[in-house]
Amino acid sequence: MTTFLHNYLSGIWQPETNGVNILRDPLTGQHIAVAGGRAEGLEAGFDFARTQGAAALQAMSYGQRAAMLSEVMKVLQANRDAYYEISLANSGTTQADSAVDIEGAAFTLNYYAKAGAALGDARTLLDGNATSLSKDQLFQSQHILTPVRGLALFINAFNFPAWGLWEKAAPALLSGVPVVIKPATVTAWLTQRMVADVIAAGVLPRGALSIVCGSSAGLLDSLKSFDVLSFTGSADTAAQIRSHPAIVRHSVRSNIEADSLNSSILGEDAAPGTLAFDLYVKELVREMTTKSGQRCTAIRRALVPARYFNAVAEAVAAKLAQVTVGNPRNAEVRMGSLVSREQYDSVQQGIATLATEASVVHDGRKQTLIDADEDVTACVAPTLLGVADADQASLVHDHEVFGPVSTLLGYRDAEHAIALAHRGLGSLVTSVFSADEAWLARAACALAGSHGRVHTVTPEVAKSQTGHGNVMPASIHGGPGRAGGGEELGGLRGLGFYHRRSALQGSAATLQQLAAVSAKWDY
Repeated sequence: MTTFLHNYLSGIWQPETNGVNILRDPLTGQHIAVAGGRAEGLEAGFDFARTQGAAALQAMSYGQRAAMLSEVMKVLQANRDAYYEISLANSGTTQADSAVDIEGAAFTLNYYAKAGAALGDARTLLDGNATSLSKDQLFQSQHILTPVRGLALFINAFNFPAWGLWEKAAPALLSGVPVVIKPATVTAWLTQRMVADVIAAGVLPRGALSIVCGSSAGLLDSLKSFDVLSFTGSADTAAQIRSHPAIVRHSVRSNIEADSLNSSILGEDAAPGTLAFDLYVKELVREMTTKSGQRCTAIRRALVPARYFNAVAEAVAAKLAQVTVGNPRNAEVRMGSLVSREQYDSVQQGIATLATEASVVHDGRKQTLIDADEDVTACVAPTLLGVADADQASLVHDHEVFGPVSTLLGYRDAEHAIALAHRGLGSLVTSVFSADEAWLARAACALAGSHGRVHTVTPEVAKSQTGHGNVMPASIHGGPGRAGGGEELGGLRGLGFYHRRSALQGSAATLQQLAAVSAKWDY
């Protein structure tokens, strides 16, 4: 029997409606779940969250809300087997790739539970120290952070139905802000199931967590002045969101994560045969194949010294040829499918577009799939393209193919490599591989202006480095320009989006009274 994905608004599960959005198994095309169309009762549901949900959350201290996050994590751990089954059926991912999403969600929740516990019984955050406004120093100013007086609406992408929810919800709920989640419909089953399990466990107050599956119609219309919005998706949709009348009229604070043409640079000292060279090749292959390349942080542009171009191409192609692709239910398969046949078509068109100016170094389109019907499945084997003279390439700096695809680009010198990385016009992450630590430090500073994160790797950290594409809750996630201009996570910095900063002015004695109910915002 096909699962219907109910909406949860106003503290109750909404009735089943006509199913107009069909979710399919990306391997077989089989119907696996159904979501309805436009949600009913959005305004009432949003008001319920702003009043009932917010009041219950903000009656707690930061420490109490942190303990609440720990309970949420326990619920997810108790149901993790079901999540892996859903991920396999709905996203077509292998066990290892599902873990990136599911275990990543639990890890992030646990991180914020521990970080929030350190804030203890505080109900207000002090931002900085008090500053004197008078010569006698009796009249002072103290900046404070208090939770926003609205809700947090999350409109998420299809690639991380588990982590995408909880990496946003953890800092929001810790801040005392109720959450409404709109997952991408194509993979909404896992998100909806997680929400259902948490609701059933009763570990959150009513109105703290709501979900809308299916159509996004009316969501933005229901936003008000004190709400916040976080969106992950395409740049085109982001532009529509930014210009929406409700966003403009009510000055709704928005966090946007959009397309990102991330790069990775092989240092000039990292010649073939060095450990840094081998680490670079391994990382590029991992980024192309993890979750079938469907990560917003994946390496799209691989920048290597021109004199090493052929050596890198041969090494990467050799490893890609060993990657088995097909049905993740088959134990021989290392890489599963894209999330849908629609995404399959998009990736195939993208490869054809890039191939108009790049050569095909490794053609995944010629690879035989394991236990998968090529006419039905959404599987795409990894494809490596190449342009030996990077100055002859333009499309690769403008067009992202969201799948197991990367383009190798040859650069002349370090200055040229950094200039090419900047041509992404704003990216979530770039990585640099070299044994020259002094050069890495200089390169990182030169790259930081157009990247949310700069990931440097020397042979010394070969085993401990966390990976180019892995988003760690202690570091910020987001990027300028094309990447959307947003910023999430970053430890307790992640709470800033869900708070309002105010300046309190008064006598030193009055401001000292804040200490009894406040904690230092020491991010």
